[in-house]
Amino acid sequence: MTLRLRRHEFADDHKLMMAIVNRTPDSFFDQGATWAEDKAFERVATVVEQGAEIVDIGGIKAAPGVEIDAAEEKSRVVDFVARVRETYPGLVISVDTWRAEVGDAVCAAGADVLNDAWGGADPELVDVAAQYDAAIICTHTGGVTPRTRPYRLEYDDVVAAAIADTMAYADRAVAAGVAEESVVIDPAHDFGKNTFHSLEVTRRIGEMVEAGHGRPVLVSLSNKDFVGESLDLPVGERLIGTLAATAVCALAGARIYRVHQVVETRQTVDMVDVISGLKLPRRAIRGLQ
Repeated sequence: MTLRLRRHEFADDHKLMMAIVNRTPDSFFDQGATWAEDKAFERVATVVEQGAEIVDIGGIKAAPGVEIDAAEEKSRVVDFVARVRETYPGLVISVDTWRAEVGDAVCAAGADVLNDAWGGADPELVDVAAQYDAAIICTHTGGVTPRTRPYRLEYDDVVAAAIADTMAYADRAVAAGVAEESVVIDPAHDFGKNTFHSLEVTRRIGEMVEAGHGRPVLVSLSNKDFVGESLDLPVGERLIGTLAATAVCALAGARIYRVHQVVETRQTVDMVDVISGLKLPRRAIRGLQ
């Protein structure tokens, strides 16, 4: 089906890049490089130039740390969303939040998508998305508390659990009034999962694509711990592993890629699409002239 992210529509063969923009002083990847508003805005300008269709703005790092209440989270993202919306009317703006209070404020400021990385921890978030005709990203976290690390979680079948939970969340969003074409599902690599779980989800991501019955699958693979542990590499050296995982997910049909490195990810996904016959080579003269 055509994907609709509030005021923006994308055909079902369009793979989307969602560029991460952190309004935090302690993010695991950039270590606060875009904490200052002007630096964050420069990041937006850069990823737009690189071709990202979506920016995902977050005001709290996922890992444990200093407590950030809703008022502080809003102070980091609401005015920034308004500034980005005014400057880039054609850009899809997503906000990474699990709080309905924050979701309401950012949608009023112009956000198109609520990216709930914590699997419905605030049940009223779907009502906010419905109120503003916004899209929502429904994730699987195994029921963990926001901003906590998983510890010895067990699943009979982690992929089956991810499918069941995200589809149930998606159904709940639709029942609340979110448009069917505005619901995205995400297995949420690393969230509520150990490395073996995330690897299992990656190699079987096609099952989630098929089970979604047209609901687009988003993958957030960029520099994740499962990549680092698989290759025993620190955060700054995980790009190649990330792109390998990206290629696997692209071949299986994932639609949206939440990334730090837009250009490299786009080239990887495009190459997979050419190999699989979904796209033609941009130039093909070898042996022909």
